[in-house]
Amino acid sequence: MKQELELLLAPEVAFDELARYEAILAHAGLRPGQADFIHLKRRSIDARGRQPLVRLRAEIYQEAPPRELFGPWFEYPNVAQAKRRVLIVGAGPAGLFAALRCIELGLKPIVLERGKDVRARRRDLAAINKEQTVNPDSNYCFGEGGAGTYSDGKLYTRATKRGDVGRVLRRLVQHGATTDILVDAHPHIGTNKLPEVVKALRDAIIEAGGEVHFDTRVTDLILENNRLRGVVTAAGAALEAEATILATGHSARDIYELLHRRGVLIEAKPFALGVRVEHQQSLIDQAQYRRPERGILPAASYALVHQTQVRGQQRGVFSFCMCPGGFIVPAATAPGEVVVNGMSPSRRDSRFANSGIVAAVELEDMNLREHGPLAGLHFQAAIEQLACRAAGGTQQAPAQRLGDFLKNKLSPELLETSYQPGLISTRMDDVLGPALAERLRQGFTDFGRKIPGYATNAAQIVGVESRTSSPVRIPRDKETLQHPEIQGLFPCGEGAGYAGGIVSAAMDGERVAEAVSVLAVS
Repeated sequence: MKQELELLLAPEVAFDELARYEAILAHAGLRPGQADFIHLKRRSIDARGRQPLVRLRAEIYQEAPPRELFGPWFEYPNVAQAKRRVLIVGAGPAGLFAALRCIELGLKPIVLERGKDVRARRRDLAAINKEQTVNPDSNYCFGEGGAGTYSDGKLYTRATKRGDVGRVLRRLVQHGATTDILVDAHPHIGTNKLPEVVKALRDAIIEAGGEVHFDTRVTDLILENNRLRGVVTAAGAALEAEATILATGHSARDIYELLHRRGVLIEAKPFALGVRVEHQQSLIDQAQYRRPERGILPAASYALVHQTQVRGQQRGVFSFCMCPGGFIVPAATAPGEVVVNGMSPSRRDSRFANSGIVAAVELEDMNLREHGPLAGLHFQAAIEQLACRAAGGTQQAPAQRLGDFLKNKLSPELLETSYQPGLISTRMDDVLGPALAERLRQGFTDFGRKIPGYATNAAQIVGVESRTSSPVRIPRDKETLQHPEIQGLFPCGEGAGYAGGIVSAAMDGERVAEAVSVLAVS
């Protein structure tokens, strides 16, 4: 017998295992010992009332729960000698999950990653923060695990119609993630824990007979009669397979340029660009929870959106990748550019909160028609290079106190920051341009009305947040997921324009692997 229920509990009860157990039983009208198992299905913070509460959904079993409640765990056959080989370019979530799904379907995946393994990446990340040097192949965007590994590990997605979210989360749990991600409304692994999960995913691929090659950058395509036969690496190796899954992430500009140069159809697409705003976490906690100390509650987050009007054009301004209890990190992928992103450790215990605040950039906003499908790429790059010059040509970032930005006034001094390379006081209008700056001002003004203390000099903005998504889409057929003109080419994940985060990219990787399998069989 199963009983489902939903209840609101005080945080002190909801986050205490024994107190929560007793409260759930009492709500169900049961005594201790009358329930064989309690399955917590969902946990979320409800801060709309005068006091924050925790909303729980649970199932109570008065007999042994079904076996599938705890799985399924995934078993991988050995494909070392499989006849069908699939090249997978990129070892981010799309590439790793595509590889595992290929193995389940009897295909041998060969994963090519331009960067280093997840542990070796750390030295290059330290070099960006401390020495302000950027390795173009190993940084916060490139390397095993992709951009999400060292920039937060948030798992929340709205793309529930694109695949089985629960399947992706269970696969992560099987490879070391905490079971909390199966329950929390906004699941999060944390930058300190995700690398070990990524390594476990790689180990599973190798143990099942797949291959993973690091420091292997693709520099050319083996094209023959509108069919992709394989790729050529920077070392000169020619690798062939019956299909190639392109899962390179949103910052692989050289891949977009290669496709364009080789005549492969690609398209410019809208994206978003703006800044990181940084507050004291205590300010956000106070605003969201309406009490001076959050106590046992997790660091508070927020989601904000506003429609702006500038020069007769309406564009959205919205928060992106909000990182409670986190840090701002340098996410450039080449010398001469400054890009920022956000991350949080699993405990989210930093004194700082940060979030991207970005404005939609449509194709007509770019005014770079001579670059064709690469217009967005050049638009991004120009602002990132301007940000670098404005901050002195290093990985220091241009910044301005938020109240001063609203007045277009240079900040005489900046606040303490979590951004390790350091900040340089700058008029952000000079970096962003007047139209984008005005959109952000309208957005921040509205956000200040929604969150007390938000839009003041108690906060500062840091630029630029430009890698929100790919500025290029690599088209594919809706049914076969194959490129419409190049047989054997399967665009995949965020870099191809079909995902927007770890979970959606992972789901897309699985879908593409399934499409490759079907095509191979047919």
